[in-house]
Amino acid sequence: MKQFALFCMLVYTLNMFIDKVEITIKAGNGGNGHTSFYRDKQTMTGGPDGGDGGRGGDIVFVGTTRADNLVEFRFTKKFFAKDGADGGTRNKAGAGAVDLKVPVPLGTKVLNENGEVIADITGDGEEFRALRGGAGGRGNAFFATSRKQTPNFAQTGVKTKEYKVTLELSCIADVGLVGFPNVGKSTLLSVITRANPKIANYHFTTLHPNLGVIVPTDKSMKPFIVADIPGLIEGASDGAGLGHEFLRHIDRTRLLVHVIDISGHEGRDPVEDYKLINKELVKYSKKLVDKVQIIALNKSDIDESKIAAFKKAVKGHKTFVISGATRQGIDELLKAIAIELENLPRVEAQKFFSQLEKAVDKNKFEVGIERDEDGVRFTVTGPLIENLIRGVVLSDTESNAYFQRRLRDSGVIAAMREKGLQDGDTVSIGDVEFEWVD
Repeated sequence: MKQFALFCMLVYTLNMFIDKVEITIKAGNGGNGHTSFYRDKQTMTGGPDGGDGGRGGDIVFVGTTRADNLVEFRFTKKFFAKDGADGGTRNKAGAGAVDLKVPVPLGTKVLNENGEVIADITGDGEEFRALRGGAGGRGNAFFATSRKQTPNFAQTGVKTKEYKVTLELSCIADVGLVGFPNVGKSTLLSVITRANPKIANYHFTTLHPNLGVIVPTDKSMKPFIVADIPGLIEGASDGAGLGHEFLRHIDRTRLLVHVIDISGHEGRDPVEDYKLINKELVKYSKKLVDKVQIIALNKSDIDESKIAAFKKAVKGHKTFVISGATRQGIDELLKAIAIELENLPRVEAQKFFSQLEKAVDKNKFEVGIERDEDGVRFTVTGPLIENLIRGVVLSDTESNAYFQRRLRDSGVIAAMREKGLQDGDTVSIGDVEFEWVD
């Protein structure tokens, strides 16, 4: 029984269409530097030979044609790259971690926690490096100088942060079929392409966009992709039904084919349906109403007067009378679409905007100093401090001295004194806390 339940869950998952998901990503931490001194049978007091830690793995999103939606992310929500290896003895550097590559279907946008698009992946094999792994820490051999020949401390690797991102899929298609539910879009797609969408005589049959490739009979014209956008309803632009989830799949299309049920099935008014759909499109995005639109009057085996009345009421668009059942007007419609596409530019993807983490010059003097209300505790923060604290071992005299010298040379001590630092005050820097002694 349990196996049957698992099988049913697998079948259900494989048939799902997920086009929006939130995941957590984290680049790998840098490996720690090593503290050691060279020793062998002949050498008992050798110099420092601790190696550097390796860099952590990056997080890289990669476009792939092997997936058409985000269902793979339904159960896997966390993507953490591996950490870099620690350094070793004999100046052996730790190995850098392999980047974690996350495959996503073409048309996937990556949004940060503020909902801003930071990448738009549209090409097969196209990569977006969202996070870079932490740098490895320096081994104690790095800190050796002519004056400080036996440093007994090393640097820890950079610790990376977790980020939440949203993956949002928008179908990549040249043509979008739009219209109310049950007007014959899925039937039309099945007739003009090899796609095999589910077709039935009830609303909301199509729960996700179906794609099909059209190869024009005229060999001089390029093939194009058609997407059957799920049936819209009044209020879709305000989020009614699954409006927002479906409308974004029209964003990338270059041309819209508005399928109208000219028969007036279920007592609907074809002209009113046309106006309502366009109203929803413009409310969602003014860019949609500016797209070239061709009208396909479907289910045309009815009174010719209805067709004439529609053409009289709706002008300004190329209009074709078609029938999915008899293929009436299909060839003419496809030829008109192909001709229009020849003159329409492709929608440019919003290429890589930025990484989630802003690049920071760790040596830049950016220090924040806060003094508590009692004036006896100073908290120091900033990129320079974060980098400096990684190599501090307060229990080691040389390390402590190196730390104090860097604070002095960088102007941190002078800045704290300007804020009233006195002998006996507590200074907090990262995880390190100590009493200040002049």
